[in-house]
Amino acid sequence: MTHVVRLFIDQPLAEGQPVPLSRDHANRLFNVMRMDVGDELKLFNGHVGEVAATVVEAGKRGGVLVVGAQTAALRPPPDVWLCFAPIKKDRTDFIVEKAAELGAARIVPMQTEFTNSDKIRQDRLQAHAVAAAEQCGGTSVPEVAALQKMGALLDAWPEDRQIMFCDEAAKDGALPEIRGKWAVFVGPEGGFSKPERARLGEVGHRITLGPRILRADTAAVAALTLWQSKLGDWE
Repeated sequence: MTHVVRLFIDQPLAEGQPVPLSRDHANRLFNVMRMDVGDELKLFNGHVGEVAATVVEAGKRGGVLVVGAQTAALRPPPDVWLCFAPIKKDRTDFIVEKAAELGAARIVPMQTEFTNSDKIRQDRLQAHAVAAAEQCGGTSVPEVAALQKMGALLDAWPEDRQIMFCDEAAKDGALPEIRGKWAVFVGPEGGFSKPERARLGEVGHRITLGPRILRADTAAVAALTLWQSKLGDWE
């Protein structure tokens, strides 16, 4: 096989260890990817980097892999969270996928005054984050938190984590050169309300994403890209 298959496995991965596969993993490897006994793939669990593995048993409903040597060291993402307001289902999926690809350490859906979705499928969004990490070569998967109100989120905000928030009403605003823990706040399709902008202005750093009004999902990608290029692991 020319394409290297990568699989997130939420269990210890020590060299020589057998790894029994769930029905979903077996279906993906043996029915979708058409892998068979003897084929090789890469595994990661968010703790030991990436390891090689070989298929030793393959079935329709299960299988077994054996762990080989480590192929890549653990690369923890920079300590930046993405806090965003859920939008339409497919676009929310897109935000979570791209946040994982862009190196967010944690993804926090939040309800704002103008949020047009009052519930999420946390398990489904977490699965999207896993799939994105598998595809992009990451060695860890960001946690997707439960949906919470923005006010409650800020009430319990850790003092040592800086906030960068995107404000389409801002005429100017640059990201300060402050190292450490960060979070990027992106509002819904209607933007943050005036009271929300005022509160964020008291605790965070207001930035502009340029002269054009961006869709919420585009803004999330642009904001994380901006942060990564200046304060993240792209330097």
